[in-house]
Amino acid sequence: MLRIHLTADDLIRTRFTATAGPLVETFNSLHLLAGCPAGLPFRPWRRRLPTRLSEASRPLWSLTGPGPWLDVTGLVGSDPAVEAGLESLLGAPDELLRKELAHITAPRADRRWLTELSDGDQAARQVLVDSMHACYRELIGPHWGRMRAHLDAVRADWARTLLDGGIERLLETFCPDVVRWRPPVLEVRFSRELDHRPAGRGLVITPMVFLPGGPELMIDLSDEAAPATLLVPTLRDPLVAAELWAGPAEQGARPLAALLGRTRAAALGILAEGCSTTELARRLAVSPASASQHTAVLRDANLITTRRRGGAVLHTLTPLGTDLLHRGAAPG
Repeated sequence: MLRIHLTADDLIRTRFTATAGPLVETFNSLHLLAGCPAGLPFRPWRRRLPTRLSEASRPLWSLTGPGPWLDVTGLVGSDPAVEAGLESLLGAPDELLRKELAHITAPRADRRWLTELSDGDQAARQVLVDSMHACYRELIGPHWGRMRAHLDAVRADWARTLLDGGIERLLETFCPDVVRWRPPVLEVRFSRELDHRPAGRGLVITPMVFLPGGPELMIDLSDEAAPATLLVPTLRDPLVAAELWAGPAEQGARPLAALLGRTRAAALGILAEGCSTTELARRLAVSPASASQHTAVLRDANLITTRRRGGAVLHTLTPLGTDLLHRGAAPG
């Protein structure tokens, strides 16, 4: 049992985010492949996977297994754009990565590579980044648009409960199968006995799809003043899961293509992952100028938003774009 002791100041500062990000979901999904019980909602997802991971994916997979998990939340951030998370991982402080690696066993990992990672070797870090990207493409990428819509819907439901009944009502009801509010303690079904006292810093509560083992409490090792994050599983209903893992080709392509045109519908699906104009052009097999034209139309329709990150322009879906993609992929 995890007991989180919340003061009045903690309750004021407790907030609910929409997602831990696609790369955190990606890493957690690997634990299902490493032996964690999948459960009924995840069986369709597993059936759609290739028989084995690609060689590019295996370095990250080797960091999973029994014992403490690598906490990637502080390394990749929670940005819903994949490229932003990869940039964060590439630029994460060496000391932070060293701390995270120090408490895991990783018996499948190459010991030389682990040593180079801990020593701050950039080539070893690039292997980790490339492997994270490969795992995302193989495990999460085809489903991320629908996963994001599902998580947005969960957070919206939490928001309605908060507005109608206040923070205590929300804590009483937001995840009744694993969380119980016994003022002033939030009790969470957990793998071990643990007491956490935020001491006025509050708590960040985040819904997740890939949490087959139950809730997890994440502490930011790089910032002692930052609030802890409680990751809460949301995928319990096999019917909801069946919609989540349904193939986009057979469900979403025709309705969206009829509305937006085939190329623009494909662009909307790709942008659910968050990407640059150059990456979009490559994946659509069109010129960068043509990709820019498509993003301009989607942006004018309030389906995507565009911002500059470093030297690249990054496009992500707006809530309206996510909703449209999700509805287009829903069973008819």
